[in-house]
Amino acid sequence: MDQTTTAVSAGIRIRAGEERDLEQLTDLYNHYVTSTPITFDIEPVHPRDRRPWLAGHPDTGRHRLLVAEEADTVLGYATSSPLRPKQAYETSVETSIYLAPGHGGRGLGSRLYRALFEALAGEDVHRAYAAITLPNEASLRLHERFGFRPAGIHREVGRKFGAYWDVAWMEKALPEDGLPAAARP
Repeated sequence: MDQTTTAVSAGIRIRAGEERDLEQLTDLYNHYVTSTPITFDIEPVHPRDRRPWLAGHPDTGRHRLLVAEEADTVLGYATSSPLRPKQAYETSVETSIYLAPGHGGRGLGSRLYRALFEALAGEDVHRAYAAITLPNEASLRLHERFGFRPAGIHREVGRKFGAYWDVAWMEKALPEDGLPAAARP
């Protein structure tokens, strides 16, 4: 058992997101909508509007939603979602982590990402990307620990709370999916 695992309570369970989580997931996300520039949504979302998002993250495949829960309370979640809608992008995913207030800095984000990348290991995923609103040193460090490398910065790409925000893009190569060498770029 590593140091990250021991920092997180033994009662915390990582599992696939389910319909019963929708309200808690939405409340957690709305905290970031209303209190931080982390997401560029401006207005809080309603659970009914998040239902298609939830349905787009099944138990198998490239696009996953994993939740960390303790005593039926969602403490955080990690996702792999489509990077862009065009078909040639389908083997690339955008990953995200959201933790409930007060649950950062204890290894929960690492535990969620570890589980997410273990789930993706058997899937046809070539690259993972993360968009990080700056400044966010904790998120940059987490992504670096998981092998993400800088891929560029979009300067003042979003306006929220009356300010423009930069977004750092990071990328991570994932294991080959079994394609023959001739099929690889």
